Amino acid sequence: MTKPIRQTTPVSRIIEDMAQPIRLDSLGPIAGRFIYSLRLIALHERVKRDPVPELTVRLGGVEIAAKSLALSQAITATWPENIHVSRFCCQLLTHDEATIGALIDCVEQRDREGFEAQVYGLIRPEREHRLWDAVLALVMAEHHAA
Repeated sequence: MTKPIRQTTPVSRIIEDMAQPIRLDSLGPIAGRFIYSLRLIALHERVKRDPVPELTVRLGGVEIAAKSLALSQAITATWPENIHVSRFCCQLLTHDEATIGALIDCVEQRDREGFEAQVYGLIRPEREHRLWDAVLALVMAEHHAA
């Protein structure tokens, strides 16, 4: 007797996809650097230290460090809840990190529709522009420094 073929509905496929961990190296280089920056900022916030000096050294310039910090603040202001980040050494992304990385990759590719699709239902539409502008500023700073 043969087994019935399991039909995968769109909802169950989404749930299965969410259960698969996303790796940091699946992101573009700017997104990956920012995720590390975000983790570093979170670590510094926990110990109540200014992250800018270390960000400046790790990212190679004060402009990129400032834009990274500004983006982290824009994310905090627009995100509907506290952002969950992995440990600094972890290669797997939290769902928040994966979404943020996808946002940065969309902006780097100048894909506004992809960006809007990533945040649809997550943040209020009137807050999208602030997030887009902050990501765009970081991407421009990264390209300027390259």
